[in-house]
Amino acid sequence: MGLLLKVIHTLKKLFCYLVAICNLVQEFNGLVSIKGQRKLALFTFNESLFFPQWFFSSQLSFFHHPSLLTLCYLYTMSKVKSAFFCSQCGYESAKWLGKCPACQQWNSFVEEIIQKDDTRNKKSWKEESRLPGSKSVSLDDIESSEEKRIITPDPELNRVLGGGIVPGSIVLVAGEPGIGKSTLFLQNALQLKELLTLYVSGEESEQQIKMRANRIGIQHPDFYLLTETSTQVIFQEIKKLKPQLVIIDSIQTLQSPYIDSSPGSISQIRECASEFQRFAKETQTPVFIIGHITKDGTIAGPKLLEHMVDTVLQFEGDQHYAYRILRTTKNRFGSTAELGIYEMTSTGMTPVINPSDILITQKEDQLSGVSIAAAIEGLRPLLVEVQALVTPSVYGTPQRTVSGFDARRLQLLLAVLEKRGGFHFGTRDVFINIAGGLKIEDPALDLAMVCALLSSFEDIPIPQNVVFCGEVGLSGEIRAVNRIEQRIAEAEKLGFEKIVISKYGQKSLGNQRFNIEIIPAGRVDEVYTLLFQ
Repeated sequence: MGLLLKVIHTLKKLFCYLVAICNLVQEFNGLVSIKGQRKLALFTFNESLFFPQWFFSSQLSFFHHPSLLTLCYLYTMSKVKSAFFCSQCGYESAKWLGKCPACQQWNSFVEEIIQKDDTRNKKSWKEESRLPGSKSVSLDDIESSEEKRIITPDPELNRVLGGGIVPGSIVLVAGEPGIGKSTLFLQNALQLKELLTLYVSGEESEQQIKMRANRIGIQHPDFYLLTETSTQVIFQEIKKLKPQLVIIDSIQTLQSPYIDSSPGSISQIRECASEFQRFAKETQTPVFIIGHITKDGTIAGPKLLEHMVDTVLQFEGDQHYAYRILRTTKNRFGSTAELGIYEMTSTGMTPVINPSDILITQKEDQLSGVSIAAAIEGLRPLLVEVQALVTPSVYGTPQRTVSGFDARRLQLLLAVLEKRGGFHFGTRDVFINIAGGLKIEDPALDLAMVCALLSSFEDIPIPQNVVFCGEVGLSGEIRAVNRIEQRIAEAEKLGFEKIVISKYGQKSLGNQRFNIEIIPAGRVDEVYTLLFQ
């Protein structure tokens, strides 16, 4: 009997060594097959085909031999592999591709090391879930109620969020470096004194943030600061502190321990964002995530990041101007056409309540090529100044330089003036600017743009008391625009005496009375005759 046990013990050791060698070969084959896209696995070994289950019973003393424990560790070793991700949309592939099949972008795949570990806890922000299991519910059984919102002292932020911060929402804020993202949300966090706030910074030190807070000059006793990049440490601090508002600055600096790639990579951004998404939804804690943008103006990271969050805010503006624009590009709780305007000062960001006053240049002399347009961004009417300069072209190909306006829309308007009005812009350089550094996409700017171009072409100034509002069609007609009443009321409030609108939009006015002269026009040549003849 003793000899039989020795034989079995020797066979067991040889078998475990064989299993370990097979496992190492498979590990090597897995890494090489990803790199070279070749399957080099020699064979697969399954011990259950050769030995019954009782053979591995823990009652046998030789099962606990130290060398066998070492071999078991080699056998259960986790596989570390690499994969290729599209830097534009986050599409994952086992091999490098020249063209992404999802977003059709060329040369966008980068290689990252990933770890396939199915044993990790998906709810990494807490030890276990206390929520009941999910089950299907009839739509009629759900009670509809208006969502509760946290109203901030910043009216511009409330406007772009659709009326305030929704509990459990996750908001992504992106913008160029130095535009003022960190200053704006540090200021808003300090103003929300009734909320316990945690500000997580992975880019700046505590002293730097303290200097900015002193410059803002707002005290908050329940404002806590954490300079950390590991999500595991951040969630441990969240468990102890239990904040009511979390601000992450920024998502590109965070690193999850469950992904082996470097911070800022596609897989890291996706994993960190999903962890904070689960935290926000299960605890009803609003989370603001500050992100970077690429050199072409898009948000850094996979496109999936914008799909995961509830709201996407774009913070933009020219660094040479003091004004900043907070624009909504996605909002599950409100309109996506809202816009907030701030002025950068030495004490932080100051909301601009009436932007029309600062967007119109105060001048004494009348100059050609300047007109005033009545536009609307979201629910807010704006009066903006359109500037045009038309000069003879020195080079063979005329220049078209645009700032704050769609260049393709300008080409369309120039073609309309060439065809319908007989104005030869093909030999002229055209320069367009929207004063104040704004970017306006409202089609109601067409009429003001056409009038500014004609004013510079004829070198005849437009009267300063006239506002224009209308869309120009391809046949030269002036089309009606929506919410004309608000546009007229804004022009009247700022002291203008006349407004030129489409004659096809007069029916929407009804019997309303305004203390401003309303001039209807049906075609561009009628406006030209009115202004310059």
